[in-house]
Amino acid sequence: QVQLVESGGGLVQAGGSQLLSCAASGMIFSINRMGWYRQAPGKQRELVAGITSGGTTNYAASVKGRFTISRDNAQNTVFLQMNNLKPEDTAVYYCNTVPPKERSWGQGAQVFVSS
Repeated sequence: QVQLVESGGGLVQAGGSQLLSCAASGMIFSINRMGWYRQAPGKQRELVAGITSGGTTNYAASVKGRFTISRDNAQNTVFLQMNNLKPEDTAVYYCNTVPPKERSWGQGAQVFVSS
């Protein structure tokens, strides 16, 4: 059974930074493409960053140049470094595979960016 546990998040002022972490278990982590998704109030969940097993990354236009996704295959962990945060980045952030395993969503990490 795949388990994904996000940590980090909280309240930050606009222009600040936060680091999110996600620990994965129950799967062969190193071969999976991983991603960070977010869901803002009243909006659909969207993929904001992805990383392949080989470390190739891609980003949504809204976060490119501000967010960095990375992974540690030895620790089965994926990270999202978020810099220059904006109020519109306020959302619950989730990690999952790309495409996502729909039964494996974790509790997410709430990020609130104040203006």
